[in-house]
Amino acid sequence: MHLPFTPNHVQLISACYPPSASLTTNGAAPNSQELSKLTYYAANKSGKLNKLGTEMEKRIKAEARKAQAGNVRSRASLLISLQILRSLATECRRDISLLTAPILSSAAITLRSMSSDLEVSAKAATLFTTWTTYTDGRLVGVDQGATADYQAILEMFSQMSMVEAKGTDHEFRNRTRLVGLAALTGAVTSEALYSSTNFWQQVPVIVSALLFNICDVELGVLEAESSRVKIESSSPYLTEFRARPSNERRAASIHIHKDGERGPSTSDLVDACLRALHSLFAQSNGSHIIHVIQAVLDSLDARQGWNKKQHCCWLATKSTEWSSYQCRYAVPTKLVERLVEDQDALSPTSFHASLTAMVTAVFTSSIHLVNLSTSDTISNLLTLVLRRVAASPDDALLAPLAECIASLGTHIYYSDQIQDLSHEIICRLLSVDANGVPGREGDKSREARIAAMRYLLSGLVGLMLAPRKHEFLLGDDTSKSSRPVNGFPNGDTAAEKAARISKRAKVTPETWQDTLHLLCDEEYAVRADYAHALAFFLRSEMAEREETMEADGTHKLEPLAEAAGRHGKDFVGTVGDESSRLLHAMHVYIFALATATTFRPSSAPTLPQGSPSLSTDVSPTPGAIVNIIPATPVDTPPAQTDRDSPLGRPSMSVSVNLRARRQSAAKKMLLHLSTQWSSAQVPVASASDYRDLLELLTVLHERIPLRGLVLGVPVLIALDSYTRGVDDVKVLNGHVLALRETLARTWLVIGRVWECDELVGMAEKALLSFPDSTHLPEAATGDATKGAFLTSGGINPIAKTDAAWDGVDPSAALNALLSRREVFEAAGFHHDTLEEHLRMSWSPQSAWQNSMEPPPGLDPLRGDSASGRMRLSPALMLSENMSLQSLARSARGVGVSDLREALEGRSSMSNPNLAVKAPSISTLDHGPGDVAHRLRPTRSRPEKGKLSDPREVKEMLNKLRIGKSSLGSSAMLKASFPSLQKPQGQAGHRAPAIVPPYKS
Repeated sequence: MHLPFTPNHVQLISACYPPSASLTTNGAAPNSQELSKLTYYAANKSGKLNKLGTEMEKRIKAEARKAQAGNVRSRASLLISLQILRSLATECRRDISLLTAPILSSAAITLRSMSSDLEVSAKAATLFTTWTTYTDGRLVGVDQGATADYQAILEMFSQMSMVEAKGTDHEFRNRTRLVGLAALTGAVTSEALYSSTNFWQQVPVIVSALLFNICDVELGVLEAESSRVKIESSSPYLTEFRARPSNERRAASIHIHKDGERGPSTSDLVDACLRALHSLFAQSNGSHIIHVIQAVLDSLDARQGWNKKQHCCWLATKSTEWSSYQCRYAVPTKLVERLVEDQDALSPTSFHASLTAMVTAVFTSSIHLVNLSTSDTISNLLTLVLRRVAASPDDALLAPLAECIASLGTHIYYSDQIQDLSHEIICRLLSVDANGVPGREGDKSREARIAAMRYLLSGLVGLMLAPRKHEFLLGDDTSKSSRPVNGFPNGDTAAEKAARISKRAKVTPETWQDTLHLLCDEEYAVRADYAHALAFFLRSEMAEREETMEADGTHKLEPLAEAAGRHGKDFVGTVGDESSRLLHAMHVYIFALATATTFRPSSAPTLPQGSPSLSTDVSPTPGAIVNIIPATPVDTPPAQTDRDSPLGRPSMSVSVNLRARRQSAAKKMLLHLSTQWSSAQVPVASASDYRDLLELLTVLHERIPLRGLVLGVPVLIALDSYTRGVDDVKVLNGHVLALRETLARTWLVIGRVWECDELVGMAEKALLSFPDSTHLPEAATGDATKGAFLTSGGINPIAKTDAAWDGVDPSAALNALLSRREVFEAAGFHHDTLEEHLRMSWSPQSAWQNSMEPPPGLDPLRGDSASGRMRLSPALMLSENMSLQSLARSARGVGVSDLREALEGRSSMSNPNLAVKAPSISTLDHGPGDVAHRLRPTRSRPEKGKLSDPREVKEMLNKLRIGKSSLGSSAMLKASFPSLQKPQGQAGHRAPAIVPPYKS
């Protein structure tokens, strides 16, 4: 019964409730007939929605307060009120903004009062999900009250998603979490999240609840459930509602499990979390993903989730995969930025290790990242490497960082990517070599330099190896019978292999040539790693022959005839190209490393105060100390740095002065090379160095046989002649045997490559007569793709011996080569020409000159640089005025506009050569308080004068050739259409002379 004068909307609402006596027995359901009348009334009178919402909010507040005190009827009435309000929101979806405040306030009050009641919480979650389905989200972040209620609801549902079990009641825990996750899923798929201005406040609340359930399960469960999410992308709660108009959307109804039914399992919770996380990344743009990743990192910090490295890597990979294609780059970019933010930590933690592994996992996955700035990424990673080295040369994070740098080469986004990234690393490598590690001074600067250069070399090799290794892994299912060498897949046709290789441009020899001096570095660890890196560069970037590995583990090189067929045609014409220049320079440093007694002359500048000593004991004589000086002076001025950068990283361009200083130091080293070994001049190379030289020469002659034959054989002859006539056998015989063994094994390689049986037999016979088994140690290499050093193990000194051994006779070896007709036919030379090249007298100085690029301004006709002279065109010599001022004028033609400016007096301002005066206006002559003489607006150009300067007009008319013609310019003033000109030789057709009135 209603009281008199009760408003109509109140009567309609009250009629929906069952009688008070049956509130607890009717299943907490409203009267369906009366509810239909109410929704019809609200749908046709949208102006009453505000009153209806206010009335429902008032009822829910009162009922929630009483239900919290234990009133059973109020609890039942509260359930009915929530359902009535949900029906109003569903039927009035077009005007949902008018019900936003009452809905959010009612849901927040209900959850605060009855959060422990799962049924009431489910009704409140259903009401909240209905609102998130139909709202446009514009009031969130604008309306203060609605925003506060919305944020409070998210936090309460997030707490429900992370509720712990009371005792052993895991079923109730899972039900409670599932209700909270369902509500959060409604928020994730709603415009209230993406269209509001407080996206950054909502995301941490949602993500923390999702990661709470994800990090507590095994990785196998995550993999299984994520595959289901990929197959069944539609949400079980909301089915693509954002893709439909609001009138066609259907809100989900959240129910709890009934007693006696099997409750939700952990897999159900993980499935709900993964679907919500998948929807969050899929619907976010680039700026949103940055906030989501930041929320993920903060959540891992709060939960100490960095200890689970595999979970973190899986999470980073799935985040990238689930993001939209054009926004995936935001995930690794944010991870790298977060890693750089904490670069100055004293010691690495699980956070640094897991975050580095996450970045590497994203780059090495099969996911392509569009719009990723690889240059900025590698710059940040290189800066981080140098910072970590400066903190500690033995930092455990350096190897993962080198692996992370190498992973940038997994996917090729443009053809010059590997070339550009390699250039970045080489520039940092040269900067460290010249100036040391930034921020590291004192006793450990030497160790820091060694560690920095070795890790940079590891990253450089891994970067070049990554694309081929990734291609092999992708094609592993189609080719199981053979395995690649250095990442090359086998079993492919030549066209398929060429297509794979052509995906990227190779690192140019010109870029790599700046690093060749590291082959003679003062530290063995650096020069050993560099020798391995140089061998890999020759094998992967300059190889003329492909190499494969059979199923039984044996290596198989491409037939020489096929390689010569591809490269032999152009070899003769490219002897002086950049590849040949690199090989010339490489042979110079090989000769220097094999024979030098010091890497820098004694006249070189002394080390600055505080620099570490570069002395090391590598001599076979006990107690003898040899000063090994680097080829690059250490007292050079620092490289150019980017002062605007907060990290102060060096410039990425190789300094011309730095290159000139390096070349000058190399020339000094060549000038001071000893002509012969003696007891006073003991070579500094060790047995390990000769082993590295053998590896380089082997790779050169096996993979680049044409250039290796023409450019390398004279070097072998020169090295053999260097070992003849040693005066002190006891001290130097070990070095002589090691070098001759290196040469003999190189001749053996050449004989096998060119299929010269006579040379092979000669080398094998010589090696069988070697006094010992070998003087060269075993090669110990590392895996660059794992960030490890390229070589491992210490330096092996030269073994002492008194035995004599002559090795292979180079003259006989050369005759055996020249007797093979296939040799000069494959090389593309005539027999006499090839013999002349192979028998030529080689010297380091001549090879160094051949390795230098000609100056860019070289005049091939005059033989000198013409860039410093002013080249004058013959047409300019016909001009009347040859002053420098006239030569500085613009080369554009003179037209009508110039004549107009001259007549108006404006030509003096546009052409300084025609200016008579240069007027100036000062604005500093009047004070701000002087009203009578205050500044007035002025024109940017002076006002047009009534009369222009006659000299300007005269000169402009002369330029336009309007006036008396001259014989000297008649040839230059021919008309564009000669047929219209009348011949001057005919009588009666001579044009009268024009005497202008302005001619003085």
